Amino acid sequence: MQAASRESYAAARQRLDAYARDADATRVAATGDELVSVSDLLRRQPRLRRALSDPARAGEDRAALLRSLLGDKIGADAGDLLGVLVSGRWSAPGELLEATERLGVEALLASADRAGDLGEVEDELFRFGQLVAADPELSNVLSDPIAPVRQRAELTGVLLQGKARPVTVRLVEVALAGFGGRSFSGGLTRLVELAADRRDRQVAYVTVAAPLAEEEERRLGGRLTEIYGREVTVKQTVDPAVLGGMSVQIGSDLYDGTILRRLADTRNALAKR
Repeated sequence: MQAASRESYAAARQRLDAYARDADATRVAATGDELVSVSDLLRRQPRLRRALSDPARAGEDRAALLRSLLGDKIGADAGDLLGVLVSGRWSAPGELLEATERLGVEALLASADRAGDLGEVEDELFRFGQLVAADPELSNVLSDPIAPVRQRAELTGVLLQGKARPVTVRLVEVALAGFGGRSFSGGLTRLVELAADRRDRQVAYVTVAAPLAEEEERRLGGRLTEIYGREVTVKQTVDPAVLGGMSVQIGSDLYDGTILRRLADTRNALAKR
């Protein structure tokens, strides 16, 4: 987002955080669901996005337009947050869409936080991403941009039934819709990171040939926390193809100490002789 859009989003996010501190988890989750539904509407209606972000119209007029369109289809809480968003200044219509979707996600995460379930939601999102990645056929089906989101969401609903919290299921649907313009797997990864960020943590994606013991994972997380000055959550992926050692990625930082990487480096060095 450009500067003006970031300021407008920050104002709405501040309002959300104040609201979420006082409301119960169920109410905040309902608000998040409504915000995500409005972002879906904006995604389908480019003319509406342009009208609601038009700098030639006063912010109050744009908020009034949205209220007239939505009427009683959303609750007062979501309506208030959307009013703050739409009244702001937007550098581009797409940035209003991005902000609405992000605000809905943050509301859903805030509801999980209020319920004491945020850590579990984070883990459920990560584990589901691993499950999908391990099944190429399932991955292709869920990542197919041509297939309707509703149809793919029905499939994920079946897969997650009784195995994940309702907030997790809704966030998976957000990823299916292309959260922030990302692929399905990319959207899931970003949602995991946002959940961790709300808990004031970073995520370390660790790839190993065999699962780390609980104590090994704890020591690794502690060492990374010392390095980054912020608590780090370790997410393991087991891949026998790496042969041994481990690869650790935190944000854009990648530490690849796998045997596979060392063999590749050795082959490349020999090839240059």
